[in-house]
Amino acid sequence: MIETFRIALSALRANKLRSALTMLGIVIGVAAVIAVVALGTGAQQSVKNRIASLGTTMLQIDATWISQSGVRLNVRKKITMADVQMIEDRAPHVIAVQPQQDKQLQITWAGQNTNLRILGVTSNFLMVRKFQIAYGRMFTPAENRGRARVAVLGAGALTELNVPYPQAIVGDHIRVGGIQFTVVGVLAAKGSGGGFGSPDDQILVPFNTGEFRLFGTNKIDDVFALASSEADIPQAMAEITDAMRRAHRLRPEDPDDFRIRNQSDYLSALGDTTQVFTLLLAGIAAVSLLVGGIGIMNIMLVSVTERTREIGVRKALGATRKTIPTQFLMEAITLCLLGGIIGAAVGAGASIVLRTSFGWSTQIDPASMLLAFAFSGTVGIIFGVWPARRAARLDPIEALRYE
Repeated sequence: MIETFRIALSALRANKLRSALTMLGIVIGVAAVIAVVALGTGAQQSVKNRIASLGTTMLQIDATWISQSGVRLNVRKKITMADVQMIEDRAPHVIAVQPQQDKQLQITWAGQNTNLRILGVTSNFLMVRKFQIAYGRMFTPAENRGRARVAVLGAGALTELNVPYPQAIVGDHIRVGGIQFTVVGVLAAKGSGGGFGSPDDQILVPFNTGEFRLFGTNKIDDVFALASSEADIPQAMAEITDAMRRAHRLRPEDPDDFRIRNQSDYLSALGDTTQVFTLLLAGIAAVSLLVGGIGIMNIMLVSVTERTREIGVRKALGATRKTIPTQFLMEAITLCLLGGIIGAAVGAGASIVLRTSFGWSTQIDPASMLLAFAFSGTVGIIFGVWPARRAARLDPIEALRYE
């Protein structure tokens, strides 16, 4: 077997350019598969990190959309502070409830002008949503009750307003929708979450201030509740459901006009989505491996034709029916394995470049590298069998006469 491998390498070295071009399809296929899987794995990990940063015990309650004749209208059911109060009164496994209103509004500061998402929230926002204050402070319950015009900026808002450093704006005034607010704090950055939107591009104002001065409605967009522990999440969801149905005076046969989601729901949905796209793109990339395999089979058939006299000489000198096909099969496998090694290196390098130079979330999966490498070897076996069998079937006398 060692001698056969040496002969295969010698034959490949005799036609270096042809061998390199033949391997190119395998190199591209393996590199593409590894890079695409690395992107998909990185995206999934980014989703997990983003959801973990929100807190694993956080629940989100929002109203369902209104449908008419099977068509969803751009209108939702109504959630108000009465619902929030009912949850606080009737859900003992919920330790905090945070209502939220939000709207895109124009922001101006020191000649800078931008458009950001304004959130009307209560002072327990930091605890429920797992944010931290980097500079300054959070507004107080008293400021919320007094409808004080104070604001806390997300880290991304500083960039949008071209603020040189956080201390330059804390204590200063900004205009939100034409109304003057005093900036009392800046949130610590949470990051973009790998392309799924940034929680930093927002400005917080007291809930009562936003309701009466900015939004002009008592309709709540979302309610966030914090369960006492992960084990208590099912019980907390059941208590919230009972409280909301009681607040909305729904009869037993009436469907819920709201929905409750936990972080595992987001993780499952986003994880499944990224996995489907990863498999789809990896499948497309794997097609190039098949194309590369066909190229190898074509070159090996040409090689059999070119070396017909050589095959006849080997058979005349005693080569068995197993030796000849083994040699050609070894050449095909060697081409694929070398291409797999080079492709794995190129794919890993491409993943690193995408992460370091472009800031994309990539994570190299050793299992995908092993799978791509094994697949390239399998391609060599499958597409090398026919040329090998064709070489083995040559009649030695006819082969020696071949010109």
